[in-house]
Amino acid sequence: MLWSLSLCVLSFIFLMLISLSSLFLGIWFIMKDMVIFIEWEIFGVNSSVVIMTFLFDWMSLLFLSFVMFISSLVIYYSDEYMEGDLVIDRFIILVLMFVLSMMFLIISPNLISILLGWDGLGLVSYCLVIYYQNVKSYSAGMLTALSNRVGDVALLMAVAWMLNFGSWNYIYYLDFMSISWEMNVIGSLVILAAMTKSAQIPFSSWLPAAMAAPTPVSALVHSSTLVTAGVYLLIRFNSLICYTELSKLLLLISGLTMFMAGLGANFEFDLKSIIALSTLSQLGLMMSILAMGYAKLAFFHLLTHALFKALLFMCAGAMIHNMGNFQDIRVMGGFCKHMPLTTICFNVANLALCGMPFLAGFYSKDLILEVTSMFSLNMYSFFLYFFSTGLTVCYSFRLLYYSMIGDFNYEPYHPLSDEGWIMLRGMLMLMVMAVFGGCMLSWVLFPSPTMICLPMKLSGLVLIISSLGAFIGYEVFKMFISFKMGELNKNLCMNFMGTMWFMPFLSTYKMNKMSLQLGQEVIKSLDQGWSEELGGQMFYSQFKSLSQLIQWWQMNNLKIYLLSFIIWVVVLVVMMM
Repeated sequence: MLWSLSLCVLSFIFLMLISLSSLFLGIWFIMKDMVIFIEWEIFGVNSSVVIMTFLFDWMSLLFLSFVMFISSLVIYYSDEYMEGDLVIDRFIILVLMFVLSMMFLIISPNLISILLGWDGLGLVSYCLVIYYQNVKSYSAGMLTALSNRVGDVALLMAVAWMLNFGSWNYIYYLDFMSISWEMNVIGSLVILAAMTKSAQIPFSSWLPAAMAAPTPVSALVHSSTLVTAGVYLLIRFNSLICYTELSKLLLLISGLTMFMAGLGANFEFDLKSIIALSTLSQLGLMMSILAMGYAKLAFFHLLTHALFKALLFMCAGAMIHNMGNFQDIRVMGGFCKHMPLTTICFNVANLALCGMPFLAGFYSKDLILEVTSMFSLNMYSFFLYFFSTGLTVCYSFRLLYYSMIGDFNYEPYHPLSDEGWIMLRGMLMLMVMAVFGGCMLSWVLFPSPTMICLPMKLSGLVLIISSLGAFIGYEVFKMFISFKMGELNKNLCMNFMGTMWFMPFLSTYKMNKMSLQLGQEVIKSLDQGWSEELGGQMFYSQFKSLSQLIQWWQMNNLKIYLLSFIIWVVVLVVMMM
């Protein structure tokens, strides 16, 4: 236990030091407009060299700083949350491997090293999702791994296609990308990879399923690591996609993802699934603003969202931890009486998610919606944007009603308290950043103010939509409590909206015992059967017999040569007769 404690504390200190140094370096790089490109030759064989490349600019350093900051607090938080785990050091090492993979992805301008971090995220996320080792965790881990393999294959195909250009350092070809039809192929493959990793339609079902992982992992995955990897990759490739037809398709899919996740969260009763669907909604928002060509704005929202979403998951984890690992919001209530500090952090994160003025989420979300109002969008995308914003406020206030109002409905004798000071310290540090992080980032990323002129109807539309969403989320769901929600959910339309448009069923359709047995038979008959018989094993046996024959002929023995000569003479005499 002493080793586990020291590992948590040492990891916290180490990651926090890296975070602070990256933050100051990133701000310095912005001020000096600097970029450092490092090539490290690992080894060379004859004329072939293996080179590792690193790109340090303001974007990679700031994102690295936020990832390390949130990871350090999550590891510190895990020291108390996972205290019942007998092998907590294994858990911490897995989290550190996860952070290392994300670091490779952030600082790599090379598709090969990006693939190293990309596959590392997929592999370690599978290990973390199945950490509790039950049937639900195994199913969720398999769904997560298989969904992400689609994107991995797309990235591998992009690596193979870039052989035409002589290098995998895509950073060299950014100016050339928009005029080459081959780069459009690479762009479509990169968009497919980013859609799977960031869980856009039709790959959305794995993200709520990944909630089977421990809550500290969820806080890390849904804030700054796994699901943001696709968004970050598209930010780097933004000059490729923003002026092509691919951007229109991405805008449509991301808008539908945002709308679908907002609808689903309003019909969900699992606390972690509601927050997971809110992550999906925000990812759709980032993807859609990327499709319009505002990469810097998407990066701004990526950083602010990481702060309040990590805080939201950590507060939810503290509530679940105090309730004995129970997650249904219908039996919650009265948390503000029993856990006041956790409630303060939870409400700050919830209001930042809604875009409450002068919290972290306000600076990015309000700017995104104002830019959207000025952009020449079609009516359909405009409706998806603002309606999804109203749905975000709606499910946030619905969650507020279920968890804070009334009395606690689970057990008459309960252990609810704010006594977990290790968890509270991590949450309070993140709460400070969730309050002040948005304004500080806006000063750093947008030092010169931009004037946005909108008519009164458009500028007031955000306030009207948010107020309406808050009213519906609080009052209407309070009214629904008096009715049987089970009867309401039997409606086909409600069932359709509450199950992510039947996407989890379609993702696992026909994935039963028979299909797995069929796959096993195919492997035995093809991969381990005819492919071996007509492929590797056949070549091996043929080459072995030919090698033995050649060796027999090459033996320097006069008797063998005389015997061979006599045999050939006999054969010729027989043939002549």
